[in-house]
Amino acid sequence: MKPAPFTYHRPTTLAEALELLERHGEEAKILAGGQSLVPVMNFRLATPERLIDINRVPELCGCRIGDGTVRLGALTRHRELLSLEDLRTAAPLLPMIAPSIGHPQIRCSGTFGGSLSHADPSAELPGAVLALDATMVISSSRGERRVPAREFFLSYFTTVLEPDEILTAVEFPACGPGEGAAFREVAARQGDFALAGAAAVVTVAEDDVITDARLAAISVSDVPVRLTEAEKVLRGQTPTPDILTELRSAVQDVLEPTAAAKASAAYKKRTTAALAARVAEQAWRTAQRRTA
Repeated sequence: MKPAPFTYHRPTTLAEALELLERHGEEAKILAGGQSLVPVMNFRLATPERLIDINRVPELCGCRIGDGTVRLGALTRHRELLSLEDLRTAAPLLPMIAPSIGHPQIRCSGTFGGSLSHADPSAELPGAVLALDATMVISSSRGERRVPAREFFLSYFTTVLEPDEILTAVEFPACGPGEGAAFREVAARQGDFALAGAAAVVTVAEDDVITDARLAAISVSDVPVRLTEAEKVLRGQTPTPDILTELRSAVQDVLEPTAAAKASAAYKKRTTAALAARVAEQAWRTAQRRTA
């Protein structure tokens, strides 16, 4: 099938894009990588009257690192998470995650901001921004606002974005000394959405004790989930077998996953708990190397 007729706009500045959104509101959809929108348009499950193609808007591009902060433009392609050398040290979690995002064709077209705005709870990047303690930078013709990642996702495919708003960038603390990250997921096959997944960012002191930990899980709820109870288990500890057993129990105690076609709720709960323990230990070991 082919999409229903629509009017195509291609702004070349952010101001122009925001003006179009203000004028047309819910009649319009933003086109970035098109990896989620175009398929549903082809099946006519979505029939927007207007498409606003933001791929020529320079304000949405680029990666800037300074003053201990990383700022990633919303149009950053998934493949750039692998190719941007500065990210390997400033945000190592993202290059770890990128190979799990779809297939090479998808990574060449899909965008960082597009995946976050689409808000599929089994996608990898929504979990990443929780673990990174990111801030979402949102723009409209009314101005700019900043929303913590933990407040950005509301439900399945639903975020705080209003019809006249664009996610323009994501900001998060740069990875520093004594900090490590890790990501693991389980999928039916490479490139599929995760049946379960977990991400971790851990900070250690010189004696290898964990001083801070952020854990996030995907594909267990209608939104990515921050595993705050499991984080409490890790703080002030090293990930010994007993601590990791306690962490797995803490994860299972708080999760109430929904069954999927390829994974029961019980499987998702057990697997997410096991992955959370693995990424916590792996991130801790990476953090140890960064204290040297």
